[in-house]
Amino acid sequence: MRVVLVTRSHAHGLRSAQAAAHQWSRSPELRSVDLLGLAVIADAPGRRPRPLRDLLELVSGGVPRVWDLPWVEEMRLGTPPAEIQLPAPYLSLAADLRTTTTGEQNG
Repeated sequence: MRVVLVTRSHAHGLRSAQAAAHQWSRSPELRSVDLLGLAVIADAPGRRPRPLRDLLELVSGGVPRVWDLPWVEEMRLGTPPAEIQLPAPYLSLAADLRTTTTGEQNG
């Protein structure tokens, strides 16, 4: 089974992701789980505060890959995804997952 952990970038979200990654790495029952990485979705617009940047750096060491996804106001407002010009990190996440799960590569 392939899994991507997804969290918001606030302290509680990052600590929860850290706990999940720790459990994944330590639990024999989870050895069959292929953890692809951690998608961190910004919890607010603007630059992440230093304590949260530091915590994300720490959490990043426990997962194979991190996708750091910026704030997109249109998503918050409920705009359909097809109508949003997504920032590059979202497109990278989609491409990486497509490649990882299907072997498909788009230029």
